[in-house]
Amino acid sequence: MTKPVPPSWERLDADALLVAQAITEALTTPVRELGARTARELLASTPSDRPLTPLDRVEAVTVPTRSGPLRARLYHPPGSPTKDLRPALLYLHGGGFVLGTLDGVDEVCRALAARSGWAVLSLEYRLAPEHPYPAALEDALDALAWLRESALDSGIDPDMTAVGGDSAGGNLAAALCLHLRDHGRPLPVSQVLVYPAVDDRFATPSWTRFADAPLLTAADARWLWEQYIGAHKGGVDRYAAPMKAASLRGLPPALVLTAEVDPLRDDAEAYAERLRHDGVPTASIRHSGVFHGFFTEVGVFARTDAAIDDVVRHLRGIAAGRATSTS
Repeated sequence: MTKPVPPSWERLDADALLVAQAITEALTTPVRELGARTARELLASTPSDRPLTPLDRVEAVTVPTRSGPLRARLYHPPGSPTKDLRPALLYLHGGGFVLGTLDGVDEVCRALAARSGWAVLSLEYRLAPEHPYPAALEDALDALAWLRESALDSGIDPDMTAVGGDSAGGNLAAALCLHLRDHGRPLPVSQVLVYPAVDDRFATPSWTRFADAPLLTAADARWLWEQYIGAHKGGVDRYAAPMKAASLRGLPPALVLTAEVDPLRDDAEAYAERLRHDGVPTASIRHSGVFHGFFTEVGVFARTDAAIDDVVRHLRGIAAGRATSTS
C-alpha cells in the first residue's frame, strides 16, 4: 500500500516531488535512527556523471587550523587574471553539522565560481558528534584567516573575502561574522546564508507546518542539533545559535535564501528581518515549490539554477559596489 503523502508535499513542484519520493524510497529509516556513521555511508555523495562546469582550475589544498590540517578545495574561475586580484568566497557545506563532504558541494561551488568570477574555497570542517560545538566554527574562523593570509599567492584580494554556506554551513557563516564583529576583527564583505540554522528554540510555525518535509524532518533536525551542541545543551550561546545575539548591528551585508517547504524556513526569514531591523543591508528570497537541500543539487531541481543566480547577482553587486567605493 502506498504511503500517504504529507499535506505539505502538495506545495512541491513537479521535479521536487519526484526527488522527495525517491528520497523516501531510498531512505526508509530516519537519519536520527541510523546514527552518524551509517547516515554518512548511506548519504555519501558520489561523483556526478554530468559534465562538470569548466573552470581555470580546482586545487586540492590543506588549510592549517588550531586543530590540525583540514582538506579544502579552491575553485578558480575561468580566465583567472594575471594582474587583477579576484574576490573570494569561503563556502561551508551543509549536513546538519554531522553530514556533508567536499564532493557534496562540488558542483555548486563550480557553478558559483564560474558564474560570479569569484574564487571559492570549500572547507571540509570537523563534524559532530565526534567534534561538537565549537569545533566547526573554530575551523571556519581559521580557514577564513588562512584564506586572507595566503590570498595574494592565489591571486585573491585579501580585502574582498565573503563567507557563505547552506543549512549548517549557513549557521557557521552567520556565527563567524558575529564572532569577528564581537572580537574587533576584520569582517567579510558579505554573508550568504542559504536556509541557515540560526535558532535552537524550534518554535516558529514552519517547524510544525513542515515537520514531515522531505529530506529534513523536524525530528531529524532536532537530533542533528543535539549532536552538534553536545554537552552545551543548557548553555547555547549566540555563536551556536546566532538568533540569540543581542544585536546584529554592524554585520556584513547579507543574502538569505530559503526553501518554501522547510522546517527551518521561518527561523531563517526571521533572522533576515532582524538583520534589516538592525541596519544590515539584507536581501531575503524564498524559493517556492522546493524543500531543504535543493540549493546544492545542480541539475536536479529547476529552482537550483535560479537560486545560484541569486547568489551570483549578490556577489557581483558586492564586487561592483566595492570597486565603485575605491575608485
